[in-house]
Amino acid sequence: MWGLVPLFWPLLKPAGALEILAHRMVWSLAVVGVALVVMRRWAWLGELLRQPRKLGLITVAAAVITVNWGVYIWSVNSGHVVEASLGYFINPLVTIAMGVLLLKERLRPAQWAAVGVGLGAVVVLTIGYGRPPWISLTLAFSFATYGLVKKKVNLGGIESLAAETAIQFLPALGYLLWLGARGDATFAAHGAGHATLLAATGVVTAVPLVCFGAAAIRVPLSTLGLLQYLAPVFQFVLGILYFHEAMPAERWAGFALVWLALSLLTFDALRTARRGARTLRGRGGLVEAGVVDAGVVEAGVVEAGVVEAGVLDAGVVGARVASADAAPADAKP
Repeated sequence: MWGLVPLFWPLLKPAGALEILAHRMVWSLAVVGVALVVMRRWAWLGELLRQPRKLGLITVAAAVITVNWGVYIWSVNSGHVVEASLGYFINPLVTIAMGVLLLKERLRPAQWAAVGVGLGAVVVLTIGYGRPPWISLTLAFSFATYGLVKKKVNLGGIESLAAETAIQFLPALGYLLWLGARGDATFAAHGAGHATLLAATGVVTAVPLVCFGAAAIRVPLSTLGLLQYLAPVFQFVLGILYFHEAMPAERWAGFALVWLALSLLTFDALRTARRGARTLRGRGGLVEAGVVDAGVVEAGVVEAGVVEAGVLDAGVVGARVASADAAPADAKP
């Protein structure tokens, strides 16, 4: 569904990107609010309000995802779908680079190679576009920053989206009221169909998140990670075949380098996951043989194996958080 979102935003014209963004914030809060009422999931709210630091982080997350959503909507409606898809292709590389620079994480050789190839791709694309691919870089860095903040907040997908859109709500509503007072709002000026489509931005935001959450408890994390490459692939294909955006040779070369970098990351992750799985099976055999106590394995060796496998990072394991909610799925375009 995220891969098909570029087909939706042009339907909202003549509304501008800022008006669409404001409606997305307002209606997303309405949709997730109804979902929380139906599921009766309010316990987290009181706990959140008692933690100023976590509230501050959610405010940062809301600000960063506002930038991400706004640039994405503008880029699609301005004829830059392919460049927007590039942002989500290079996002894993930016996330890895931020892990090294900010969290002092150590990379394996294949990961270093992937980052180097990714930097080369940005250089090639800069030459091809005649400018840095700022749309792609803004989307990638904003989404990577959002993921970093979300990791520290550690809220479920729906709860996190509710908290973030609650912070966004008043500024967004104020902007829409100001737009209406000036006579520039399109919500009530272009018929009921246009107003319905603007209200549907909340559904477009929330429904893929709910489906992702349902899939996360049924699909292995390694498979889930690979499936998330489908969104930028669909966006890229739509940009070329449906929106007929130009793809000269130098852009193909830049994208080829990005795909090479992602292939290196995927191969390295799968290889490390298999090695970690063998380690876990070996520890299980020691427990069965009575050589090692099961409690020791559960408390230490298993967690170390999961970290080594690349399924979860050490910080997540240390916090005993092994759910897909740790991924910033609710921020997708």
